[in-house]
Amino acid sequence: MYNKTQIQDFQKITKDFLANPHAIELGTLKSVLKFHEYQYYVASEPIISDFEYDQLYKQLIALESTNKSLITADSPSQRVGNSLNNSFQTVAHLVPMLSLENSYNADDLFDFDRKAKEGAELATLEYCVEPKFDGASISLFYENDLLVRACTRGDGIAGEDITNNIKQIRSIPLSIPLLANGIQQMEIRGEVIMSKKSFIDFNQKLKEKQIAPLANPRNAASGSLRMKDPKEVAERNLDAFIYHISYYLAAPGKTPSTLLTTHSGSLELLWSLGFRAPQKEKKLIAGIDQVISFCSEFEAARDTLPYEIDGLVIKINDFSLQEKLGMTSHHPRWAIAYKFKARQATTILENVEFQVGRTGAVTPVAKLKPVAIGGVVVSSISMHNEEYIKEKDLRLGDTVIIERAGDVIPQIVQSIPSLRKGNEKIISFPLHCPVCNALLEKEEAEAVWRCNSSLCTAQIIEKIIHFVSKDAMDIKSFGEANIRKFYELGILKTIPDLYTLQLDKVIGLEGFGKKSIDNLNAAIEVSKKQPLYRLIYALGIRFVGETTAKTIAAQVHHILDLQNYSEEQLQSFEDVGVKVAKSIFQFFQESKNIELIKSLEALGLNMIQTNTKAVDGNLVGLNFLFTGTLTQLKRADAEAMVEARGGHILGGVSSKLNYLVVGEDAGSKLEKAKKIASIKIITEADFIELINIHSKY
Repeated sequence: MYNKTQIQDFQKITKDFLANPHAIELGTLKSVLKFHEYQYYVASEPIISDFEYDQLYKQLIALESTNKSLITADSPSQRVGNSLNNSFQTVAHLVPMLSLENSYNADDLFDFDRKAKEGAELATLEYCVEPKFDGASISLFYENDLLVRACTRGDGIAGEDITNNIKQIRSIPLSIPLLANGIQQMEIRGEVIMSKKSFIDFNQKLKEKQIAPLANPRNAASGSLRMKDPKEVAERNLDAFIYHISYYLAAPGKTPSTLLTTHSGSLELLWSLGFRAPQKEKKLIAGIDQVISFCSEFEAARDTLPYEIDGLVIKINDFSLQEKLGMTSHHPRWAIAYKFKARQATTILENVEFQVGRTGAVTPVAKLKPVAIGGVVVSSISMHNEEYIKEKDLRLGDTVIIERAGDVIPQIVQSIPSLRKGNEKIISFPLHCPVCNALLEKEEAEAVWRCNSSLCTAQIIEKIIHFVSKDAMDIKSFGEANIRKFYELGILKTIPDLYTLQLDKVIGLEGFGKKSIDNLNAAIEVSKKQPLYRLIYALGIRFVGETTAKTIAAQVHHILDLQNYSEEQLQSFEDVGVKVAKSIFQFFQESKNIELIKSLEALGLNMIQTNTKAVDGNLVGLNFLFTGTLTQLKRADAEAMVEARGGHILGGVSSKLNYLVVGEDAGSKLEKAKKIASIKIITEADFIELINIHSKY
């Protein structure tokens, strides 16, 4: 971005000022500070110390404090906000942030190349290959040289305005020379990351403060973007790579940069504008064979990088060819992501603990010799059930291969019998509950052993945790740790105790000052007015999820009306089958459950279905179901969109289903739906288009 003469000039100005602090013109000082920010955060070649930078920065603050009118939006002083954000506004992207098609092997890339060559009508294509950064996606909008807005990816159509937080990332310039390049407006895309070093350093600070460390750099970066205090964001030393220009508008009477004809040229332009674009990391390659070779080489060297990546992105370099190939409603046809293999490691299975859940299910949890995989130390992995242990032939003392599926969820791949020394022990599943010693039971059609004792401490605590959870009664400030603490103190033993808590007994405990207790009291009171379906879900009836709870609530006036329904009548409800109906029937025939509900009603909780107003929307009468992993929307948000327009969410595939929305890694629901001709199978992108169409009327 800076030529040799400019660098020398800035060096001289800096040296002169530091040697003999003196008055310096404000515009010059801003330019000097921007230069040093670029050298440090983008070029990674700082030429002054942090202390010396601070001296320049203090001079800027001193000058601006004499006259507030001197402060401009692109001043380095404006990176750190002075106020807390109570909420983040939703803003629309100028161009939707589509997903990329994923590939995991050479065959996928050959197939992509074949289709691209057919569409481009060429024998060989030039590709630009760059890292797939493992962080949080952002969109930036600049106008007349200034950063106007920054937002998260959101649902791909719109994201949350995080401009104040983005200003804390010093590798993102507050102003760029757009007009000098013939451009008035530009929307660009990138990824906020936390380098491996910054991650280690920040976790060390947390450790010194006796605060739990962050899980991995990706979560650290993503979680930082929605923090309320921009100053806290600044402390995390985040970075950002900018890799895509999604939109630009030529300045009146100007011709935009000639670099905007290829993707590699656009990266060069972004770099020249002052962004940390993957200019050095990219590679131009002709032909898919060479691309595949490069992918293998890069994957082998991924751990040498100072930041985390989870693959490579392969893009046709020529913009005219990109335009010719176009895109589907989900992804561009001119780009594909090559995902690296899941992180794997070997370690020792040292022990097994058996944990009891809310429904009494006993889950074996492997305790491993701690091992690092992809920046996360793994020491504990669920083994699901007894059959899982037998199928994988797992024994205490075994050397096992573990991996983080999708680089997130750890799982045991297999044991390595050839490394057994003869002292390994077969894992025996307990006959009695490890918490209350009640005899365990297993239904014939299930793989899970359960404790059915109503006195089991583990189940009582887990039921309370579920009751207050976000999708249930949503009692904020009442997390799992606090519930366990209150239970140990003896002031919280049952669900009704939540509404009669003697909070004076916890005043003075860590985290429980007057303000915290006032907030907790307020959250408890608000929960009493939650809609009926939340209460039904919160009660923890087996097989009754949030969707089924909404179905049930819509059929009754008062929750205790369910006492009067037979299993056959319950099966007449939309999406309630034999198993679910039996569970609901049994729950409302048990006197202890009825007593619980009456106790909660006496404490002021809402027991009535109050939302009886008919919904008037364009999806009335249509049934939807989602399967697989959605990449642009959260499942709960997508379901809420359907219900807001009068549609209904089913819990399973049946002839009543109108639309099955298929995400990534769809399973048995998709296969079942293919056998029913009346069901329309659509992608997530199709669903978004469908929702947008219906939103217009």
